[in-house]
Amino acid sequence: MEMSYSPPAADIDARRTRALVVGIAGLVLCGIGFFFDRDHFFRSWLIAYLLFLGISLGSMALMMIQHLSGGTWGVFRRVFEASSRTVPFMFVLFVPVILGMTSLYVWTHPEHVQADEILRHKSLYLNTGFFIGRAVLYFAIWSGLSIVLNRLSARQDTGEVSVNPTIQRVSGAGIVLYALTVTFAGIDWIMSINPHWYSTLFGFLMMGGQGLAALAFTIVICTILIKREPLNSLFTPNHFHDLGKLMFAFVMLWAYFNFSQFLLTYAANLIEEIPYMVARTSHGWQFLALFLIAFHFAVPWLLLLSRKTKRTPRRLVIIAAWLLFARYADLFMMVSPEFASTGQNLHLVEGEAVSHFFVHWLDLAAPVAIGGLWFWMFLTELKKRPMLATGDPYLRESLASAGGHH
Repeated sequence: MEMSYSPPAADIDARRTRALVVGIAGLVLCGIGFFFDRDHFFRSWLIAYLLFLGISLGSMALMMIQHLSGGTWGVFRRVFEASSRTVPFMFVLFVPVILGMTSLYVWTHPEHVQADEILRHKSLYLNTGFFIGRAVLYFAIWSGLSIVLNRLSARQDTGEVSVNPTIQRVSGAGIVLYALTVTFAGIDWIMSINPHWYSTLFGFLMMGGQGLAALAFTIVICTILIKREPLNSLFTPNHFHDLGKLMFAFVMLWAYFNFSQFLLTYAANLIEEIPYMVARTSHGWQFLALFLIAFHFAVPWLLLLSRKTKRTPRRLVIIAAWLLFARYADLFMMVSPEFASTGQNLHLVEGEAVSHFFVHWLDLAAPVAIGGLWFWMFLTELKKRPMLATGDPYLRESLASAGGHH
């Protein structure tokens, strides 16, 4: 008798309902915040949005890597696929970013562009119409890749082995397109908040952060799913060990990219690059910087050195959940220091408005809203297919090497 490798429908439906309720409650709070502090609403929405979009895109990238490389961690492919299918939904949630462009990006104000020579030179690229057009292009590419790869995967499950070379070719080209589009999206949506600053490493920072967020989320959701049959016999300690090793690698990559950016800025000592680092190492932000060094890198790195930790889901999931929070803190650090806060946090230093470290209640409400809605959509997609990709050519090897069933 053939076993259905799917999570219990009742469990998925119950969690979908809770996620939707949480998301709607968060939206109500964000709506209140919109009327009382519109500018901060858009900032908080952008930060939270980047976190969950990163999970979607990072999962799609990992899915393509798995198609190209194989490996025992391919048993998690259905989670990567379900996450990637949320990309079209994320386009809808991007609408507030477009509506809030004048609050987020100084280059949308003609008077600032006319008064700033650098903005005038960049105006061919940094303008409202081209910004929106590029965003539409990014989502068209990401959605197209997700749709094509998921359809090929469905055909693969029917036993159509002829799609195997095709899915690898699409994945190879898709990795290149992913790298290019994510780099430019990072430039558009984060780097251009301060249009005087630039970093040649920013694309790598974006991709590394998205890969880490996707791995951490996959560990969290799979740890929840293995509490019931038949998934507790499908996902074994060896499989989690693979994800733990990958997460360990991405933690080191994050530290390497950030340290390289800091070192290059320090060595070059260029006036265009220095303010970015100064803003994040002074006026209270230095404590968040130290927090990220310690708890986004050092502590998780030390904990993930343990083989036993990587093979024990109930331990690994704690680190994974913490790293999702650390990813949010890192995105908060990328965006928030560029804005001078209002009220008591606003100070003048040499005639310039300087933002001291601050956390607004919308910074908590926005991730609740977007996270609840995103998780609802993810679970909706997850229940559409069995958790076992039966057409995966590496499946037999994966289950055998992990001690599972053929």
